[in-house]
Amino acid sequence: MMPIRLLIIDDSDDDALLIVTHLRRGGLELTYERAETLGTVVEALAARPPDIVICDYNLPGFSAQDALRVLRDSGLDASFIVVSGAVGEETAAAIMKAGAHDFILKDRLSRLIPAVEREVHDARLRLQRHDGAEAALLASEERFRLLAEHVQDIIFRYRLVPEPGFEYISPTVVALTGHKPEDLYRNPALVFSAMEPEDRAPVEASWRSPEPSPLVSRWRRPDGVTAWTEQRAVAVRDDDGQVIAVEGILQDVTSRVLADQERERMDRELRQTDRLDSLGRLAGGIAHDFNNVLAVIMAYAGELTDSLPDGHFAKPDVLKIVTAAQHAAALTRQLLIFSRLEPSRLETLDLAGVVTDIEQLLRRTIGEDIEFLTLIREDLYPVSIDRTKIEQVLMNLVMNSRAAMPDGGRLCIEAANLDQGCGAPPGSAGQQKLVSLTVTDTGSGMTPEVAQRAFEPFFTTKGPGQGTGIGLATVYGVVKEAGGDIKVQSEPGHGTTITVLLPALDQQITRAQAISPTAAADGGGRVILLVEDEEEVREVVKRILARGNYQVIATANAKDALEVITNSAILIDGMLTDVVMPDMSGPQLAGRLRQARPQVPVLLMSGYTAGALPGGTEGSDALPLIRKPFSPATLLQQLQDILT
Repeated sequence: MMPIRLLIIDDSDDDALLIVTHLRRGGLELTYERAETLGTVVEALAARPPDIVICDYNLPGFSAQDALRVLRDSGLDASFIVVSGAVGEETAAAIMKAGAHDFILKDRLSRLIPAVEREVHDARLRLQRHDGAEAALLASEERFRLLAEHVQDIIFRYRLVPEPGFEYISPTVVALTGHKPEDLYRNPALVFSAMEPEDRAPVEASWRSPEPSPLVSRWRRPDGVTAWTEQRAVAVRDDDGQVIAVEGILQDVTSRVLADQERERMDRELRQTDRLDSLGRLAGGIAHDFNNVLAVIMAYAGELTDSLPDGHFAKPDVLKIVTAAQHAAALTRQLLIFSRLEPSRLETLDLAGVVTDIEQLLRRTIGEDIEFLTLIREDLYPVSIDRTKIEQVLMNLVMNSRAAMPDGGRLCIEAANLDQGCGAPPGSAGQQKLVSLTVTDTGSGMTPEVAQRAFEPFFTTKGPGQGTGIGLATVYGVVKEAGGDIKVQSEPGHGTTITVLLPALDQQITRAQAISPTAAADGGGRVILLVEDEEEVREVVKRILARGNYQVIATANAKDALEVITNSAILIDGMLTDVVMPDMSGPQLAGRLRQARPQVPVLLMSGYTAGALPGGTEGSDALPLIRKPFSPATLLQQLQDILT
C-alpha cells in the first residue's frame, strides 16, 4: 500500500511532529510536509497533491477557513481535518459546515488515527467510483462513436458562441459534402458551400432558432448529383436560457423526394391526359354539329349552283357561299388536328401542296409580329404519310417556334429533295432519296441538355399551364411511324432548326380528279334507305338522292329503319346512314342489316372522323365512310361506288 501523503498546515514544527509521531505509532505509513503560509499551501497543493490535509485552526495571517477555500479552489479530492486547541462548539460547527471532514482537539488525539483511516478509506472508495464512472463514460463514448460512424444519418453539434463551429459531425458527412470532419472543424463554412445557394440561409436561420423546425435541404454531392436531407434538430441553452448550440441529425431523404417528384409528375401527366381527352371529345362534338350545318349549307349551295345557268348574276355569289363553307370545313378539320381525332390514312403526298394548303392558317396562328417565309421546291419527291398527321407536325413545329419568339422574329419553312451523298446525312431514314421539311426560327434556342430531351413525352420548359410537353413527342412519333427521322440544331440565343426527313416514293403522285355533277352515274331508280336524325341534313340528302334518280326511304332513327329492314315486302338496294344517332350507332345498325339482308351495301356518313365515337361506340373500318360536309357530286359518286 502506498504511504499516505500528508500536508500539515501549522506554524509550529513541534506540533506538526507530534501529530506525525502519533499517527506512525498508530501503524500508519505516511510522508508529510509542513506549510505555515497561504503561499506555501498553494505551492504544496500544486506540486505535491496530498491525500489528507491536517490544519491548525489558529494561524498567523490566515484562518483554517482560508486554507479550506484554497483546497477547494485547487480541485483536489483531499480530506480536510482541523486539529486545534480549545475552540467553541459554534466555531467547530462553522468549519464543519464550510466543508471540513472532521474537527479534533489536540488533547484528544486518540480520535485522529481512526479519522485518518476513515478518510483514507472513503477517498479510495471515491477513487474507485470515479474510475468506474470514467470507464463507463469512455465505453459510452466509444459506443456513440461506433454508432455515429456506421449510421447513415449525419449526426452533428454546432456551437454558436463564442465562435461558430462544429463541436462534432459524424464521418457520414464525407459522402454528402466531400469534406472530412477534420476539415469542417477547421473551416465550418465548407458545409454551407456544399448546399444549394437557395437553401443556405434557411439552414443557418434554423440553427440559430430557439425551436428549429424540420427542414428539407438540397446538397450537391461530390459526383455532381443532387441529394436531399431532412434536418431534425434541437437548440442547446445555457443556464440563462440563451441558445448556445444546436445538435441534431441530417437524414438522407433523396429516395423519398425523388419518389414524390415522380408521383407528382405522373399525377400531372394523368391530369394533362384527362384534360386533353376531354378537350378532344368536346372538339369532336363541336365538329360533328358544325359539320352537319356545313353539310346542309354546301348541299343547298351546290344544288343552287347547278340550277343556275352560266352567266346568271347570282351564280358568283352562290359560289362564294360554297367556297366559304369549304373554308369553314377546313377550319373544322384543323380543330380535329389539334384534338388528335383525325384517323390515320396513308396518302401519297406532295409536301409542297400540303404546306401551301396550310400556309394561311399558319400565318393567322403565329401573328403579325413574326416574319413568315416559305421556301418550297416545286418538284418534290412524293412521300407516303397521313395528311392530317403531317399537317399536325407542321402545326406543332410552328407553334413551338412561335413560343420561342415572344418579342417577334423570323420563321421559315423549307422543303427540298435530298439524295444520299448529296447533302443527306449518312443513313438518314435508311433511304437513298429523302424529302426534308425544315422549320427554322430566330427564337431563344435550347441548351444541349434541353435539346437532348426535347422529344420526351411531357417534357417542357414552359411554365405551369403554358405547355403540355407532348407537341414535339407527337411530332417524333408521327415521323418515326412514317419511317423517317428528325434532327435538332439549336443554340441558346441563336434560334432552333428542326429538320424532318421522310423517305421518298418512286411512284408519281396521282391527283384526284374533281367530280362533276354529270360524272356521277345515274341512280337508275334504285331504292336507298336513308337514316339521319338531323332533320335539315336528312331533307337535303333526300333531295340530292332524288335528283340523282334514286328512290329514297327516309327515316329519322334506327328504330324506324329496323322496321323497314325487317319488312321483307320492302325492297332495299342500299343504306346510307349517319354514324352517331341517339338510339343506335350507324355501324350497329349496319350489323343488324347484314343479319337480315347480307347482300345490301352500306355507306356511313358522319361529322366525326375518329374511330372512337361518343359513348365508347367504335366505328367500323370495313364500312366506307363519307365525311360531312360533302358536295352532292361526291355523295352520288361514293354511293354509286358501293352499289357497283
